[in-house]
Amino acid sequence: MKLLLVEDEKHLADSIMSYFRGDGYLCEWAPDFVTGSQKIDLYEYDCALIDLTLPGGNGLELVRQFKQKDSTAGIIIISARNALDDKISGLDIGADDYLTKPFHLSELNARIKSLIRRRTFQGKLDFVFREITVKRDSMDVLVNGNFIILTKKELDLLLYFIANQNRVLTKESIAEHLWGEQVDSLDSLDFIYTHIKNLRKKLVEKGCPDYIQSVYGMGYKFTERS
Repeated sequence: MKLLLVEDEKHLADSIMSYFRGDGYLCEWAPDFVTGSQKIDLYEYDCALIDLTLPGGNGLELVRQFKQKDSTAGIIIISARNALDDKISGLDIGADDYLTKPFHLSELNARIKSLIRRRTFQGKLDFVFREITVKRDSMDVLVNGNFIILTKKELDLLLYFIANQNRVLTKESIAEHLWGEQVDSLDSLDFIYTHIKNLRKKLVEKGCPDYIQSVYGMGYKFTERS
């Protein structure tokens, strides 16, 4: 799960980032409007937490930027402003939820999980793709009813493939999804092949067809073979 936090209060940002990284999220932080806008333009996210009052601009404009980009990211506005007009404006332009500060991190976590279930897994607690079941709360993976042990990156890769089934995903998009902005400092993306090979091997050994297809010169596609 890849999360963008746009929040200028460093103490609050540190608390949120620490909490969600401990829960297995890949988190990136933007302390101001300009940094947030740059990240939205450059990277993809599963969910964004956006404050309204930011140095350099209004968080509502970042929500608009997500929508103009046709991003599939879920958006939650977090703000100390409890005005009804702000809530209506945010939801009208495409935000999915509005949480007023101060809030408990456990409540924020529950809202994020609910949002991701609605957007990516059609509201289901568990996601089923043929013989593969991913349990969203425990993040356990079963194939034909048998547990399969995946690394964190392999699990993230499997979820990314399933959420984008039948679409060609480039090595660059896969790397950026798994490593975020850190991918810019990497010398090579050859490690992507290793993660895909290991995931493919584990799935096939448990009785799955080989759903991962290499698309020459382009990337990979997760699809049922004809």
